[in-house]
Amino acid sequence: MEIIMCLSVGILFTIAVYLILSRSLLRIILGTSALTHAVHLLLITLAGLKSGSPPLLGENADSYVDALPQALILTSIVINFGLLAFYFVLSYRSYLKLKTDDMEEVRKLGHE
Repeated sequence: MEIIMCLSVGILFTIAVYLILSRSLLRIILGTSALTHAVHLLLITLAGLKSGSPPLLGENADSYVDALPQALILTSIVINFGLLAFYFVLSYRSYLKLKTDDMEEVRKLGHE
């Protein structure tokens, strides 16, 4: 199962880097979102795909699942949602002001 997860993380990283290197601002934003999802999958894979009981007090189980990677990923998802909303508002405002989402044209307008 780890092999499949590693391959999916690699494919998601490839797609994210391709989107980030494009000229459109919307694609760059979607690429950063895909990159964070790839990191989430990578953290889950690195933590180990284990099966076991939840770490509760009073239960007698042989193996417990570590809850720290899940907590870190949940925190990262909330932060990613806030940043994504900020990026969308920022790109919308820049489109209203500059009338373009092409980053090369934005750079040319910035030097004028």
